[in-house]
Amino acid sequence: MNTYHIISSKVLDLSTINSIISEQKKIQLSEESVLKIGNCRAYLDKKLKGQNKVIYGINTGFGALYNVKISNENLTILQENLVMSHACGTGERVPNAIVKLMLLFKIQSLSYGHSGVQLETVNRLIDFYNNDILPIVYTQGSLGASGDLAPLAHLALPLIGKGHVVYKDKDLPITEVLSEFGWSPITLLSKEGLALLNGTQFMSAYGVYLLLKSYKLSYLADLIGSMSLDAFDGRIEPFMELVHLVRPHNGQIATAKQIRGFLKGSELIKQPKKHVQDPYSFRCMPQVHGATKDTISFAAKTFLTEINSVTDNPNIFIEEDKIISGGNFHGQPLALAFDYLKIAMAELGNISERRTFQLVSGLRGLPVFLVNNPGLNSGFMIPQYTAASIVSANKQLATPASVDSIVSSNGQEDHVSMGANAGTQAYALVNNVERILAIELFNASQALFFRQPIKSSDFIESILKIYRQDVSFVTDDRVLHDDIQASIAFIQNLDIDSNEMF
Repeated sequence: MNTYHIISSKVLDLSTINSIISEQKKIQLSEESVLKIGNCRAYLDKKLKGQNKVIYGINTGFGALYNVKISNENLTILQENLVMSHACGTGERVPNAIVKLMLLFKIQSLSYGHSGVQLETVNRLIDFYNNDILPIVYTQGSLGASGDLAPLAHLALPLIGKGHVVYKDKDLPITEVLSEFGWSPITLLSKEGLALLNGTQFMSAYGVYLLLKSYKLSYLADLIGSMSLDAFDGRIEPFMELVHLVRPHNGQIATAKQIRGFLKGSELIKQPKKHVQDPYSFRCMPQVHGATKDTISFAAKTFLTEINSVTDNPNIFIEEDKIISGGNFHGQPLALAFDYLKIAMAELGNISERRTFQLVSGLRGLPVFLVNNPGLNSGFMIPQYTAASIVSANKQLATPASVDSIVSSNGQEDHVSMGANAGTQAYALVNNVERILAIELFNASQALFFRQPIKSSDFIESILKIYRQDVSFVTDDRVLHDDIQASIAFIQNLDIDSNEMF
């Protein structure tokens, strides 16, 4: 039986989210959240009753149509029209894991009681989450400013009995799934469509998903880099604590400590060296990997603030008796965080490929291209080409999206963040870094074989032993695509304690 995560005012952190995902927890609202949602809806109903005051998004049109007054009897039609008209996303599908995070973060945002939605609406979103009923959402369509309008419209469509979902690994019209569960479509009340569509949950879901992956890849970059350092007969001195205490960037200190830990007890690292220095791609791992760690920490602070916030519009404040139209849906903080994260993660891939290049160069007693009988065998010549190609692609993806803007909604929405584009670019880039590290791991494992019988640390040898079950030593040329794919799968399936990552 699944354990439950209780949605409340308690801050969602990465460890909690990781636990919800890994343990497949279901969710439910706390009594506090139920009360807040109910009180806010009651306040809004009372506010609308018997008065003709114009309140943006509640009894008006949207965007450039903000001055068009809508009669009370048409408010449900207004909200449903909003959801349908804005569901115009295109491109590739958003991965199911990210759609599920979108549901979680939308529920969290609505639970604070500043959005005016019905309790019934939030509970249906929870039903979707708990039963893995995942709306089909598309990657293209959001400007990342007036909320993630198009993606969130696709997320909301099934609430009103429209659109398609993934359920039990099948693409189904939501009408079939509603019928199976005996549910009726939700009748949206005033403000609800806008509360569902305004918000940053598309960007936030991509951000948190990529943060979890980036923390893992940062850890693995240190581990795989340590393996490469040992395989390259590198020196340990650049990782000594004294060096980093006089330049005390947090990530730099943490990286050096981690690498010292990975190499503790290594026979290779302790053996006498003929060379005085190592290339930067080895020697400067604390400085480069560490800077990426600090960037990930910055991005984490931004995204965690966002998912624990109210990001729709207008916002309702019961105690102050105010309904205020603002701009909490604007994704500029997230766009900048994505772009910074893209650059930092691209550098992890960049320096990894340089280590791969060094390993295949026939230096320090290693055979050229890490294979016996080079010439007849090309060995590991071309995996480095592949890594270089991916690194170059990442340089293009790392170009900041947030420096762009484009006018929309007839000039009413005249500055946008492009954070959604930054998020989908970051998704491609981080997945590329995973591939680059997998190629380095493939090379490092091959190089370490040529150092036998001298061994690396017990920890690294234990990782190698598991890795060798999936990727064997390359004696003669074979189809290396299969090995690279196996190496990627190994990284993806490697379970790392969250305490080691965060």
